[in-house]
Order: sequence, then C-alpha cells, then structure tokens
Amino acid sequence: MNAEEIKKIIPHREPFLMIDEAEIIEKGRSAEGLKKITGDESFLRGHFPDEPVMPGVLIIEAMAQLGAVLALSGPANSGKKIYFTSIENARFRKKVKPGDQLKLRVEFISFRHSIGKGHAEASVDGSVVCSADLGFALGD
Repeated sequence: MNAEEIKKIIPHREPFLMIDEAEIIEKGRSAEGLKKITGDESFLRGHFPDEPVMPGVLIIEAMAQLGAVLALSGPANSGKKIYFTSIENARFRKKVKPGDQLKLRVEFISFRHSIGKGHAEASVDGSVVCSADLGFALGD
C-alpha cells in the first residue's frame, strides 16, 4: 500500500502520517512498512537542528500506525477506530537521521475481542534502531 491507500484505512494525515508504505505479510498477524526520512521533515527543524534526528516517540508512533493499518485492514474491522493504549519494553538503540529508510515490522501477539498487543521493531540498514511492545483497543 502507498500513502494514499494507507490514508483510506487510518485517519492520520501529514505531518502526522508516519508511514509511507505498508504491506500485510500475514493477514491479521504481521505487517511491514517503510518511512523515508527526508531532510524536509517538519519534526527535524526543531529536534537537534544542528544534528537532526527523528524523535524516538515518532518512531514509536510509526510502529503503532503500522499496527493500526494491520488491525483495520481486514473487513471485520473496516471503519472502526483504533486507540494506542500502552508502550512496554521500549528500547532505542541508534539515531535515525535524514536520508535513512526506517523499515518497520509489527507482529500481533494477541488480539481478543477489541483488545490487542503486538511487538514492533524499526530498523535502518538491517540494524534495529527501536523495539517495543504496543497495546491497542478497537472502538466504533
């Protein structure tokens, strides 16, 4: 999916849409995505302007948005909303800079009724830069 297709599934829009591409790997179970970090990202202007880096909280948000695409892409959840409920075991390992391609992966650990948990990782050039366990809830 490209950004326009992603916007049909989740309500996020620029500058808060944090994923450029998404692919469902295993329906209802896992997805992969991509965020290309360009030098003109709005968040880079104010976050260490002399050495711009992507804020860790936005890396977490990118992973959560990919999880939202995964959860809402099936017909059973189409049209529902998803709410981010928890972050556990978050680890930030390396800086993400302009020119990097942030590869995202989310795998659902559990999904019962409207409550779910997933594990997410973000990497650049094959090295994990961030990982976390994320919680979410579906709503109408």
